[in-house]
Amino acid sequence: MQVPGPFEYERATGVDHAIGLLDRLGEEARIIAGGHSLLPMMKLRLANPEYLIDINDLAAELGYIVTDPTLVRIGAMVRHRNLLESDRLAAVCPIFRDAERVIADPVVRNRGTIGGSLCQADPAEDLTTVCTVLGATCLVRGPSGEREIAMDDFLAGPYETAMSHNELLIEIRIPVRHRTSSAYTKVERRVGDWAIAAAGVTVTLNDGAIAAARIGLTAVVPDPAALAAASDALIGRPATEEVFAEAGRRASAACAPVSDARGSAEYKRHLASELTIRSLRSAVERVLNHPAPKGN
Repeated sequence: MQVPGPFEYERATGVDHAIGLLDRLGEEARIIAGGHSLLPMMKLRLANPEYLIDINDLAAELGYIVTDPTLVRIGAMVRHRNLLESDRLAAVCPIFRDAERVIADPVVRNRGTIGGSLCQADPAEDLTTVCTVLGATCLVRGPSGEREIAMDDFLAGPYETAMSHNELLIEIRIPVRHRTSSAYTKVERRVGDWAIAAAGVTVTLNDGAIAAARIGLTAVVPDPAALAAASDALIGRPATEEVFAEAGRRASAACAPVSDARGSAEYKRHLASELTIRSLRSAVERVLNHPAPKGN
């Protein structure tokens, strides 16, 4: 049986208490919320923290979803289940419901949190792509106060974020834009598995033309600069199948997947193209058929 190495356990009673513990215990301390990402890594000895700081009591402070006319605010302790079930969130950011329907299983969705997903910084993590294409900003707090980190800068590399060891993710902030919608499409070997490949997009329309767009890919080693170029190439173009197909080809060329048990690199590049096309089609249909409300 695989078991974690020895560690000491602390339970935070509030945000400031958690930050104080992180500051005092140093870089060998790790935060645990749902634990579905961290604990498996500890069992495999891929992570060996000396201290675990349990923040489940912070759900009352950080378990909110607020949709304002220009901004969505999601507390870091919001569970996957809450993201899936929130009709107000789905009205302005339907990509969350798309992604949450294919994330893990009900047991994980009942316990796992958006903050834990983002801070794990796993390259195969669905919500990382979701928040990136939405242009999200992460609000973090440490002993010196609060600061905002754009999602593009939040991820420093695989399993690494731009947060300091004594900072805590507090909130995810997402701008709400007129005539804009989003979508996420994923292929997995079986229900609840990590993605073979997935694609998320946001699209803004103006008089039938694409005024702004963003493409993100999951689990296929995407090149951010190449994906940004593929997104920019959509601007000013009509929202047609031909344009979507071109974007799919660009997305396929903007990733470098590896062959493994989930599929060959060629197959994954094909999925990157096809899933980008499907996500673009869905997002555009949502803009045309279900204009975003002003908020609640």
